[in-house]
Amino acid sequence: MLHQTNIILKPVWRSKMEKPKFKTVQEVIASGDGLPERYLHTPTGDIVSQPLDAPVPEMDIPAIDLGLLLSSSEHGQQELIKLHSALSTWGVVQVMNHGMTEAFLDKIYELTKQFFALRTEEKQKYAREIGSIQGYGNDMILSDDQVLDWIDRLYLSTYPEDQRKLHFWPEIPAGFRETLHEYTVKQQVVIEQFFKAMARSLELDENCFLDMYGENAMMDTRFNLYPPCPRPDKVIGVKPHADGSAFTLLLPDKDVEGLQFLKDGKWYKAPIVPDTILINVGDQIEIMSNGIYKSPVHRVVTNREKERISVATFCVPGADQEIQPVEALVTEARPRLYKTVKKYVELYFEYYQQGRRPIEAALI
Repeated sequence: MLHQTNIILKPVWRSKMEKPKFKTVQEVIASGDGLPERYLHTPTGDIVSQPLDAPVPEMDIPAIDLGLLLSSSEHGQQELIKLHSALSTWGVVQVMNHGMTEAFLDKIYELTKQFFALRTEEKQKYAREIGSIQGYGNDMILSDDQVLDWIDRLYLSTYPEDQRKLHFWPEIPAGFRETLHEYTVKQQVVIEQFFKAMARSLELDENCFLDMYGENAMMDTRFNLYPPCPRPDKVIGVKPHADGSAFTLLLPDKDVEGLQFLKDGKWYKAPIVPDTILINVGDQIEIMSNGIYKSPVHRVVTNREKERISVATFCVPGADQEIQPVEALVTEARPRLYKTVKKYVELYFEYYQQGRRPIEAALI
């Protein structure tokens, strides 16, 4: 085993002031003034000739039975092999048998739809404040030339409970708050099982990732609306990025495609598999696994005719946790690839708007 230096990468905030907020996408559409140039996207790099709505092949990722992953049976071992293959190749899996009924997931979807269908005045009661990510609206604008994403969102911290800012939690539609609390509790079970399964798939002690994740870990849930877009060839729902979380749980739209992942320089669309939760690796698991499990770059494209809804939950290590490659995954054959990082998510948002990956700063 190689002795490791303990270099800690801490975020250095550049004191960028947030620019004035722009109208939400729904307000842009309602104004009837046409498509603002601020949304027009100029592709770069290898995909310069491809319009954003060009057809792409479907990913070949498995649906994995979460209940089997912690079983010592032969079927359990086979599921672990499938998990290892998917996370080391794509960084993404679809998870079934996750303990949530179809009716419950449908309820979350319907409440999200109902919230975004409310009058603007009602939604603005939960508007995001300048300098904060929590609340309703759109993401921060950090520069005058920032291309805007075609998305309205409601971003809420859901765990720990004492970190909840309940004045951002909608009271309408009825049942939204209670359902989100219930969803958070159910997700915590999935999160613990998935951390243990990832560790087992790498032949590690099943608690090693959970221990690094920490008891003060955070959950943020983001409700997303992508309205129909007049120029899906030029306007993007969410620009390409990888997640700054440990991993992310996603309830995708059951009918409308849009989520795409980048692999070997090509885009692939995520399949729609009913009643599954899509889980993608974030940068912090890539670091913990010493690069074995990949944090995939992904984007969301828009649709001319149909709106799209999704709900993402980001699982983020506690702010004081030092995240680094698990010692057992560092060998002569596979040297340590990443520095120790702390408060990684604070790096994340500024890098995202610049189209850069913060994990580059963590590489040794």
